[in-house]
Amino acid sequence: MVFYFTATGNSLFVAKKLDDNPISIPQTQSGSVFEDEYIGIVSPVYCGEIPKIVLNFLKNSKFKADYLYMILTYGKDDSDSAEFTYRQCKEFGLSFDFITTIKMVDNYLPAFDMNEEKKIDKKIEERLSEILLDLENKKRGISPATEAGRKLHKQVAVMNRLLPSLNNGSALKVTEKCTGCGICEKVCPIGNFTVTDKTARRTSKKCEFCLACIQNCPNGAIALKKEPRLKRFELNAVF
Repeated sequence: MVFYFTATGNSLFVAKKLDDNPISIPQTQSGSVFEDEYIGIVSPVYCGEIPKIVLNFLKNSKFKADYLYMILTYGKDDSDSAEFTYRQCKEFGLSFDFITTIKMVDNYLPAFDMNEEKKIDKKIEERLSEILLDLENKKRGISPATEAGRKLHKQVAVMNRLLPSLNNGSALKVTEKCTGCGICEKVCPIGNFTVTDKTARRTSKKCEFCLACIQNCPNGAIALKKEPRLKRFELNAVF
């Protein structure tokens, strides 16, 4: 049994390598009890942490498994995501036997160009083969972090406090290119888009900032607003 959350396809790609019929977290009723010999969670890492929707699913569900594992997908740096996620889950009584990470195409648009990212050979198939062998052998343990990784996570956390629009969805805008096709309605994991008068609109201030709406819009009608640069004293607080 494998559960996944995906916005742009990275985690779904991994989940399908683990199970022929992985289960979408946004389409699953949280609060349920899930039982199997192996239970896996595949999730992206956003700024060193799993998305809120994944964390809430884990908090509100019960898992009965001989072996509970998590695979975290990331694009540039996994910082201390495995350690941090393990501690997060332990706080509400969920203990993973194994957590590891895999480097994928980086789709964090404020910082990376998807076209350039796709040109980079990140040895995905090789890493997947290693992970599959680890799971077959029921490897236990949490991928350790470096001090540099832990520091990076803290730096990004400060950056997010200084520029919350980069993660709360307020940086998203629907432009005049919108034709009201409704793709954003279908791909948003929290149902935060609705089409009225042939134009897509956000229905609330909630957002996972997964960027599925931007990545999947066929007309490029959803974009990111240009954010102000941080002042020097603010940058000093980060770095």
